[in-house]
Amino acid sequence: MLEKLSETLKKTTDKIANAIFLDKNLVDSIVKDLQRALIEADVNVSLVLEITQKIKKAALDERIKGIEKKEHIIKLLHDELLNLLGEGRSIELQKSNTFMMLGLYGQGKTTTISKLASYYAKRGSKICAVGLDVHRPAASEQLKQLCDKLNIPAFVDATEKDPKKIWKKYESELKKYNLILVDTAGRDALSEDLIKEIKDIAKLVKPTETFLVMSADVGQAAKKQAQTFKSALDITGVIITKMDSTAKAGGALTACAEVKAPIIFIGTGEKPADLETFDPESFLSRLLGMGDLKALMEKIQSVVNKDDAEKTQQKLKEGKFTLRDLQVQLESMEGLGSMDKIISMIPGLGKAKIPEGALDSQQEKLKKWKHVISSMTQEEVENPEILEKQTSRMQRIAKGSGTNTGDIRALIKQWKMLNDMIKSQSSISEKGMDQKTMMKLAKKYAKKIRM
Repeated sequence: MLEKLSETLKKTTDKIANAIFLDKNLVDSIVKDLQRALIEADVNVSLVLEITQKIKKAALDERIKGIEKKEHIIKLLHDELLNLLGEGRSIELQKSNTFMMLGLYGQGKTTTISKLASYYAKRGSKICAVGLDVHRPAASEQLKQLCDKLNIPAFVDATEKDPKKIWKKYESELKKYNLILVDTAGRDALSEDLIKEIKDIAKLVKPTETFLVMSADVGQAAKKQAQTFKSALDITGVIITKMDSTAKAGGALTACAEVKAPIIFIGTGEKPADLETFDPESFLSRLLGMGDLKALMEKIQSVVNKDDAEKTQQKLKEGKFTLRDLQVQLESMEGLGSMDKIISMIPGLGKAKIPEGALDSQQEKLKKWKHVISSMTQEEVENPEILEKQTSRMQRIAKGSGTNTGDIRALIKQWKMLNDMIKSQSSISEKGMDQKTMMKLAKKYAKKIRM
């Protein structure tokens, strides 16, 4: 997300930190780069000028010298960017919760409901969805299909054209759930009839949260949209969708801060797990290439089944790790998204110089391994060593999985190494280990692990 802006911010902070002298030419160059990147990211021009003028003034201030000046400018840049993103807000669920989604056509309300359902279901909430969009053709069917994939009940009525009647029809059934997600109608623009319809629905459903769903590509129109919805319908937060696309996103992010409408979540992909809570400090940290462990941990929690994780943990404690366990881990990794997305969240790796194509190559390798394991018999999964003794098995698996025997050998080699590590860890946890032994093991496995 916001790749160009992120790249410029990393280069700018490096330029300031590595400069011997912060002379006028270097300051002008830094300011121009920043202005260009922020404007390209769709940030309001007057805001861009305000920020860059402050940075220029601080950089040319003769009263601040040497290292202090560099630190001062980098902190000033960080603080100004943080102001642009506004204050975050976390949601605390009550005993009974109703989230109502608002937004214009094509902003991603229905898809966002499925992501919220997945997010809160993983955290133990009993959830259902209600379809009150009676204007868009097939809106109720889309909501039903998305929720069915997640085993979340969706209460819809495709034949009814009065949203209030749909709500009343299912009202007693809805009391069984502690989180109700309400899908409402959109329009091409925020019209009087839309405002009236949503106000009537709000009186009936009494939402604990009212979220405006807004696409990252709305640009400068974001401010007016957020402002109008906030004044007309008293929204409590914003969810920005399509943050994974080429959308500039700066307009939507900064507009919400300007009108004091806090961003609660951002959508970062098509999958149900591609929803992140928005924390301005963490988000900026990722933009600056400093990672975001909080978002990564949250993402892992959203794709990992709790029961499966506990079973795997128990197996690891016992020193057992089969290829089937590895396959489960590979599928979980796939749910996290692309390698570059994961790398950007790990502190220290955001600025790492990774060879072009290396991450794509690794991701392709993991996909192949998953197909290889799916093409094995149960006996082969439990005893992969037999493949090395009976190469005809390898040829059969390669043919069935669309891979080659080299891919299978690489998988077995990786599994052996992981198995060896897990057995060592299991033995250590039982007997304990001194620091010297720990150092030896770290050195041994650091040489073996290869991307």
